Amino acid sequence: MEFISRSPEQTRRLGMRFGALLQVGDLICLAGDLGSGKTTFVQGIASGWGSLDQVTSPTFVLVNVYRGGDGRRLYHLDAYRLSNAAQAVDLDLDAMLESGPLVVEWADHVREALPHEHLWVDMRWISENQRDLVFRGYGERHQNLLAAIRKQIFGVR
Repeated sequence: MEFISRSPEQTRRLGMRFGALLQVGDLICLAGDLGSGKTTFVQGIASGWGSLDQVTSPTFVLVNVYRGGDGRRLYHLDAYRLSNAAQAVDLDLDAMLESGPLVVEWADHVREALPHEHLWVDMRWISENQRDLVFRGYGERHQNLLAAIRKQIFGVR
């Protein structure tokens, strides 16, 4: 599925739609250059998921944990500073996925460490206010997640 966002607000709203549907074990992988809208999209995901925490890029701390009601957790990993996939494995991605959804920025840096089942989002800067987002679902759960979003946005599965 491809989506052209025409503003940061539209990117956030799209993220909110995804966030509202996330479940424990869901993995959202974001790839794109600086300025392509990754953190803006994550802000929407966290909001739609139900977190009131401020969302910032965890570039220097690597992983942020956003709290939701009833002790729920949403994990946000920034792999930009990781040298290889082994460093991502050392962060215990499996434990994160067992207790909440995980969103990975710069996922292409650690692709080998990520589970096969995930939602992959390639993000590209087009202009000051436009971003191109291309979504691919791998595994039944993530294909269903993508189909649900497609239906919400376009009215078709």
